[in-house]
Amino acid sequence: MESMFELKSIDDIAKLAFDKQSLLPAIIQDANSGRVLMLGYMNQQAVKQTMEQERVTFYSRSKKRLWTKGETSGNYLFYKKMLADCDADTLLIKVQASGPVCHTGTETCFNESVADVNFLSYLQSFIQQRKEQMPEGSYTTKLFTKGINKIAQKVGEEAVETVIEAKDDNMDLFRNEAADLLYHLIVLFSAKGTNLQEVVGVLKQRHG
Repeated sequence: MESMFELKSIDDIAKLAFDKQSLLPAIIQDANSGRVLMLGYMNQQAVKQTMEQERVTFYSRSKKRLWTKGETSGNYLFYKKMLADCDADTLLIKVQASGPVCHTGTETCFNESVADVNFLSYLQSFIQQRKEQMPEGSYTTKLFTKGINKIAQKVGEEAVETVIEAKDDNMDLFRNEAADLLYHLIVLFSAKGTNLQEVVGVLKQRHG
């Protein structure tokens, strides 16, 4: 193999280097923030089950069997994309986590904090979780419950308030209103079925 490739179908499993080793290391990465969440191992059946069920499944070296991450805790890793490295013997799996990944209760097994530049992606992932789980008492849940018209209205209100604060000299108030605007805009992205990456893609095309 000369370069990394994406596994797009079950047939692509044949391209992996299981002839060199029965288990391949699988690096699990948050699809939005880019944070490395954990490392596991997969045999051919684990890769196949992950792609078919869209929940990450590993081969447990201690239990000697397949195990789906979250089968006990409920904190599943929802499979989004799988890549193999240039030697086809290491996997990179991009996921959306439904809860803490580490058994200690932390979001990653490495306890890596979210870098400032990645925080909007992390926030987007958090908002998407709210949309899917709709926990009671959450402000974000209330927005999704009220529907896209209300969400769009809130974006408009926050935009006006940001403009008003921009005309004054209180930077703290301006930053707070700008933060409110960004938050509600990401909620609107989620409600419309798009995301930061796709919007950034449009900006990159314009810039290019």
